Amino acid sequence: MPATDLHATCQPALDRAAARFDDTVALLGQFLRIPAISCDAAHAGDVARLADAIAAHLTTLGPSECRVLHLDGAHPFVTALWNQAGPAAPTVLVYGHLDLQPVKGETWRTPPHEATIVGDRLYARGAADDMGGWVSHLAAIEAWLATVGTLPCNLRLVIEGEEECGSSNLEAYMDEFPDVFAADAMVLTDCENPSTDVPGLTVSLRGLVEMILTVEALESDGHSGLWGNAVPDVTTSLCKIIGGLVDADGRPTVGLRSWSKEQVAAAAAVPIPDDVVRKGAHLLPGIHALPDRDRPRAEWMWLQPALTVVATTLPTLETKKNALRAKATATLSVRLAPGQRATELHALLAAKVAELCPPQVQARLEVQPGEGEGWLYTPTGPAFDAAGRAYRAVWGADLVRVGVGGSIPFVALFGKRFAGLPLILNGVMDPETTAHGPNESMHLGVFRKAILTNVLLYAELAQPGILRQP
Repeated sequence: MPATDLHATCQPALDRAAARFDDTVALLGQFLRIPAISCDAAHAGDVARLADAIAAHLTTLGPSECRVLHLDGAHPFVTALWNQAGPAAPTVLVYGHLDLQPVKGETWRTPPHEATIVGDRLYARGAADDMGGWVSHLAAIEAWLATVGTLPCNLRLVIEGEEECGSSNLEAYMDEFPDVFAADAMVLTDCENPSTDVPGLTVSLRGLVEMILTVEALESDGHSGLWGNAVPDVTTSLCKIIGGLVDADGRPTVGLRSWSKEQVAAAAAVPIPDDVVRKGAHLLPGIHALPDRDRPRAEWMWLQPALTVVATTLPTLETKKNALRAKATATLSVRLAPGQRATELHALLAAKVAELCPPQVQARLEVQPGEGEGWLYTPTGPAFDAAGRAYRAVWGADLVRVGVGGSIPFVALFGKRFAGLPLILNGVMDPETTAHGPNESMHLGVFRKAILTNVLLYAELAQPGILRQP
């Protein structure tokens, strides 16, 4: 069926979703009030309470089944299935997560667990990461059911309860409840758009690993007045080594990857201007984004490794004393280029540490357990053409292939377990969302477009020959 005819059949559902937009925002606000912070044991009850609240709402949408799943030692999952389209129709799985990042120690302009609209943005922890992502699907589901009585395709909804603490039990849930993950295509709703006007399809992620750099010279702390200038200061040595691991711009001096002309051109086709970096990263006045040098900015952000010092044992004002320290350490958060393994980059960095280490001290670089794998994907086939049509119809712009500089462990797992399925990674974040930081927000225009796109996406994916042969 031509796209124009197909989309015309969706018009009642589109109109319904648009008319109920304020109700959907209100529903989102109800969920956002529950501080489901999965990495804080004190909020385990809130995670469970939100899971129950979501399940209670889903039952009002007439699913074939709706369950809150549990495993020992894990936060709950919520799952629902609408299979009224029948066994001949394809099944689309929609993934989201209900848990939140903590807000402790952050300064917010609005209450972090109360949805607050300021201008065209809704502020709250989890508004875009990831509550808005999967709630946009609830609105699309409701619109189809209220106007047509059924969805064009069968649909599974899986809402995880511990993505923000690393999805450590996701594979165990996949093993224990394989029926919940049976589908012909998957829509994973935890990603970003390059702007509020251009939709993004995520096709790469960087990996993540921590490494600890340790510098030692003394058996115990020594008096700085007695021994200064006679024995080495491990603290200054640590700083020198770290400084040598990055260039003048602060980028790694080893481990950079070479990409094909096509991949570099794809990165260059997604402009990330200085004003986007300034607003999104909250640069201070007078501070500028790093220069691009000989690579597109998107390549630096998505396809190359990065190194960040996230913790040190350097003395604080509270622990200062006039002493030469026996040992100093720094924890390095290392982003791996897509396809790059921790062992590979560690070997290069360790060799560089040995080269930089002053002869008066000892230094070692150790990899910590728990590597988060990167992900690189080539989205080809009719499912992605169908998604492109849905997005173009609503956004008035083509779906742009983008990368994410961060690491999302569940994506690599889905990619490994379901490599043969179309994986459509989308979401409601944009460069000003400030996910994981204070004043997280979601652009209401993006939220509205996400809902309407979902309405069309279900119909597009349900067409014969897209996911199943006629």
